This record gives sequence, C-alpha cells and structure tokens, in this order.
Amino acid sequence: MHLYLIRHGQSYVNLPDWTPETRAGLDAGLTERGHNQAKALAAWLPAHLPQIDALYASTMQRTRETAQYVSDAYGHDIRWDDRIREVGNNYRDGSPFPSHALPTAYSNVPAANNPFHLITPGEPDGESFSHFRVRVGEFLYEMIEKHAEETIVVVMHGGVLNVMFDNIFNVGLQRQVDVWEENTGITHFERQTEIKYARWRLYYMGKTEHLLELKDA
Repeated sequence: MHLYLIRHGQSYVNLPDWTPETRAGLDAGLTERGHNQAKALAAWLPAHLPQIDALYASTMQRTRETAQYVSDAYGHDIRWDDRIREVGNNYRDGSPFPSHALPTAYSNVPAANNPFHLITPGEPDGESFSHFRVRVGEFLYEMIEKHAEETIVVVMHGGVLNVMFDNIFNVGLQRQVDVWEENTGITHFERQTEIKYARWRLYYMGKTEHLLELKDA
C-alpha cells in the first residue's frame, strides 16, 4: 500500500491571531491563501501521482474544502471518516462533536506529561490523547487491510499526521517530538508486503513543491 498523507490548506484556526479562545467552538474553513494552496495541490498532484485508488478525508470543514479540490482533480468520490478529525474534536467513543458545538477549551497538559488527561476538560465525555491515538490507529490499520496493494490519499490534520507517525514508528504514548508539516504538505509512506529491512518505508514528508509558484509560499 502506498499512503499519501496531506494536511489541509491554511484555515482561520491556523492564523496567529486566532487563539484557542477565539477559535473555540468553530469548525472553520479555509482562508483565501488556503484555497490557493489547495488549488495548487490539485493542479500539481495528478502529474506526479497519476493514479489513486481511494481518497479519504476528515469531516471537518477545512479538510472538506481541501479534499474537494483533490476530488475534482481525480474524479474520485471522497470517503469521509470521523476517525481522522483533529485531536480533541471527538468524544471518547470516537464519535464527532457537532460542528456547531465544538469544544470551547483545550487542556495545556501535553501528552508527554499525561497521555490520559482529557484534552477538553470541560467535556467529561471528551477524549484524551490516548483515545485520539486509538481512533487514528484504527483508521490506519483498516486502510492496511482494505487497500493492501493500492494507493490511497488521505486529507487530514497536523495532529493526525503526528499520531500516524506514532503508530507507524511504534512511538510510546508519551511522545516527545512534534512532527510538523506545512499546510497542504504531502507525506508518502509505503506499507511493504515483503519485509526486507522494515515493514514501512518513508519516501518523503512535508513535500510542498506545488506551493513554489505561490507568492510568499
């Protein structure tokens, strides 16, 4: 399986003047720059990855808008999945918070200190980092089973990318490293069927060639 992980385009929640307090409760879409990034991605990707077998995306607005550009470029339907929503936006059972009622506060206790601490303390049924990692891991291993010999693209969030790395590299719950990817950055993994050195092969992460033509990309 070839797995291409793509972070969404710039959203209003990514802007420096949007604090956790100002963006709380908002399922925000893309900024104008985010739309331009997504357009550039969709124009570049098919020339470098001509064939894909499936396109998945998070159900949050910023990923919906980004994935639609990719869908239009390939003519593939989008398979929406709540398990790859951003950290803290699901209940502990994996179901999503409603878009009109997202959590209003986030804990500043990092997973490195306590992976079982609630991410959204005001929501007693909210998830911890451990719950988040499980739901993303369930998605990943379902993809391995369903698409063993195929190429899939997943449009998701930076937090999801982090725990994808955790699952693939078998990182412990108390993670110490933040895996950073720019908006619409592309990461390419291969799940190898014949093990020579390792099960997974990482070709590249955070590729942003498609943004070179954008001003101040």
